[in-house]
Amino acid sequence: MSDPAASPPASSSRAIVAQLLHHAWPVLIAQLLSMTMMVADTVIAGRYGTEDLAGVAIGSSYYISVVMLLTGTLQAVAPTIAHHVGARRQEAIAPALQQGFWLALLLAVPGVALMLSPGWLLELASVPAAVAAKASDYLAATALGLPALLLYRTFYAFNNAVGRPRVLMVISAIVMSTHVPLAWALTNGAFGLDPMGGMGCGLSTALVNWLACGCGLAYLCLNPAYRPYRLFHAWQRPQGKPLGQLLRLGLPMGLSTFIDISSFTLIAILAARLGTETVAGHRVIANFTGMIYMLPLSLSIATMVLVGQAAGAQDWRRAQRTARLGMKLALGFALLIGALLWVLQGPLVAFSSADPAVQAVALGLVVWLLLYQCFDALQTVAAHALRGYKVTLLPMVVHTFCFWGIGLVGGYWLSFHAPWRVDAPSVAGFWQACVIATLAATLLFGTMLRGVARRHVRDAPGAA
Repeated sequence: MSDPAASPPASSSRAIVAQLLHHAWPVLIAQLLSMTMMVADTVIAGRYGTEDLAGVAIGSSYYISVVMLLTGTLQAVAPTIAHHVGARRQEAIAPALQQGFWLALLLAVPGVALMLSPGWLLELASVPAAVAAKASDYLAATALGLPALLLYRTFYAFNNAVGRPRVLMVISAIVMSTHVPLAWALTNGAFGLDPMGGMGCGLSTALVNWLACGCGLAYLCLNPAYRPYRLFHAWQRPQGKPLGQLLRLGLPMGLSTFIDISSFTLIAILAARLGTETVAGHRVIANFTGMIYMLPLSLSIATMVLVGQAAGAQDWRRAQRTARLGMKLALGFALLIGALLWVLQGPLVAFSSADPAVQAVALGLVVWLLLYQCFDALQTVAAHALRGYKVTLLPMVVHTFCFWGIGLVGGYWLSFHAPWRVDAPSVAGFWQACVIATLAATLLFGTMLRGVARRHVRDAPGAA
């Protein structure tokens, strides 16, 4: 693959679609491999003991929420560098990456502090003492690798921005293939080690985060394609202005990601009063949602980068066309996946749970899942396209209103207090609210994106 800064990308619709797919598929594989690690932790801890499984489940939910907030903030590196690539500002790329690394280290300080002090939240959630101790041990172990994870995610954003995502897939494969046997060995005490239980999964996560960080550093240093950027030449100390710019751009992105992730966690907590079978059925459908989301997310990252590169080059028509085509691709894939889910819903649900009551709850939610994933694909791509334009603050407000306002508050009302649900509360109310929330987000983000794109095209020098 040639250096994206070497020649201007083609602007035809066919060329843009090819660029989007070329960028998206390695990111998709990398994301799926990362999810495989989480599934492996659940299986390994579950086979070791019930309390360890519960501790890993609770600890990983807390861990993911914190990590998504911090890594979402670091995503600001991607549009920042993509603009430099598009504008041919090669000399600005190394300083931007260096400040991104400094921001990662700065964010690691509150991140580690949060990992080491989860007690207040565990008490608030009335987690049993034995499970809380397991969750705390798991989080203390993962905290050892948080600085490495944040440094790696900066590398991750940089490689997306310069159009070289394939290495992310390779590193994810290395990390996953290392984590699974290592987590099993640490958890169960293989090869003469003392068994650590669920904490072993956390320690393995920390160790493979350092492995990923080392792989990324080696790739930056050894790949000849990066030599023109002189990434580690004239290393800069933390600079207030560029760090402030990254935070102003990235903090709303991190909060948006946190709001999106936490909304499903909170739904599970609010729905707990409906009974074990209901919560389990909701979890089955939520797991499907997480897997499906990886496809629009990968397309969204590709769209954000290509919109950012076009914006940096001030090729506003190409940026506008890229955003539009990204949304069309996302909708097309969402409809295809929806059709497959509709046909295969019985076997998929039966594979996820053998309990007929859980299956009944899950099958009753499938139609809402199909609608949700279509709108969610569109709003995700639109939100990321706005990030390519460096518009992040208002989208965060929209995310808060839609996912916490409509999705959570509206879902709670629809599930428990709507006149037709007072005598028969149902978790379906949360899913109905999620559909309305994603539809609202799609309309709001679509309107916002159209306005931003048209304004740039209209105000461009030489525009009619």
